[in-house]
Amino acid sequence: MAFINENYLKLPGSYLFSDIARKVIEFKTAHPDANIIRLGIGDVTKPLPAASIEALHKAVDEMAAAETFRGYGPEQGYDFLVNTIAENDYKARGLDIQADEIFVSDGAKSDTGNIGDILGVNNLVAITDPVYPVYIDTNVMAGRAGNLQADGKWDRLTYLPCTAENNFIPELPKQKIDIVYLCFPNNPTGTTLTKAQLKVWVDYAIENKVLILFDSAYEAFITEDDVPHSIYEIEGAKQVAIEFRSFSKTAGFTGTRCAYTVIPKELLAYTESGEAVALNKLWNRRHTTKFNGVPYVIQRAAEACYSEAGKQQVRSAIEYYLSNASIIRNGLLEQGLSVFGGVNSPYIWVKTPKGLNSWGFFDYLLNELNIVGTPGVGFGPSGEGYLRLTAFGTLENTKEAVSRFKNISL
Repeated sequence: MAFINENYLKLPGSYLFSDIARKVIEFKTAHPDANIIRLGIGDVTKPLPAASIEALHKAVDEMAAAETFRGYGPEQGYDFLVNTIAENDYKARGLDIQADEIFVSDGAKSDTGNIGDILGVNNLVAITDPVYPVYIDTNVMAGRAGNLQADGKWDRLTYLPCTAENNFIPELPKQKIDIVYLCFPNNPTGTTLTKAQLKVWVDYAIENKVLILFDSAYEAFITEDDVPHSIYEIEGAKQVAIEFRSFSKTAGFTGTRCAYTVIPKELLAYTESGEAVALNKLWNRRHTTKFNGVPYVIQRAAEACYSEAGKQQVRSAIEYYLSNASIIRNGLLEQGLSVFGGVNSPYIWVKTPKGLNSWGFFDYLLNELNIVGTPGVGFGPSGEGYLRLTAFGTLENTKEAVSRFKNISL
């Protein structure tokens, strides 16, 4: 008899975006002529940078010749990419991150979920609320979350509410925790922490031996000077933080898959008996055992993002999405709605009008305006009463959506 991991049975029936897709399909079936504008899921619409396409073609040609063909590569990533990342994303900012502290992967989603493999099941975990669902679901799968309560919270997780009332700044927990997930610029709210606000968390983690899992997938969208691009800009962060980054939203790699995780060699966690263990070595062991590496051709495409042409092309795409975000943000503000995010992020977080709940506003936009958003409650209890919109659509669809917002009548 084969036994299952019964923690999976505790998960809600389906993933948030699967529920949204089902609702959209049902609406489309009933209204085949409707012109639906999708501002829900955070998938990009701009093509890969031209520099990456050129690098892809060249790499594919290399795979066609015996002299330049490559089979298995280093699981941690080819030297040409990890060294380029270290130089451009860290050393250029005065941060001492070494190549052997960088692990190339197929996505920040994968890594933020898989990182739990090297962390004990008895860890007490804190999450900001609302939150990217993967953080919670993977802890449920691992057995760290406990049981789902009637209020939508898991009884072994510590929730750190982030709402308009506290300016979306999570407060330090009053109870003991061992691990905390922080994502800034935030998915879903699009809000950020200043360097001073993030320092509070780093100092707390150092004092209490707490591990920070810092999702920095949207750092390239930061426009304000006082918002850190990396948690390692904060003194002492290398002692307590793992950083996750991605090429998906910055360079359009959602379909080609490339990301990386930084685990400083000085970062420690502990055995039940109190023995200190370097997490870099543990992750390297896990990574080399369970992962065969990102394809060579994809890593060449990622490397090309750091060429002079590649940097300009990536920046152009980011500015395109930030312009969309500004258009959406201003359009909603003109309708008298309360709006957050959209300045350092491609996400716009909207307070639902007239006391509608999240799914109620989702249904209204879909049925009346043929616009798809993401219900805020799908990101956690504190997301109730909000809806997330993304700026990853085309400029044409973004402008059309804003013109439809003018017809909101609630």
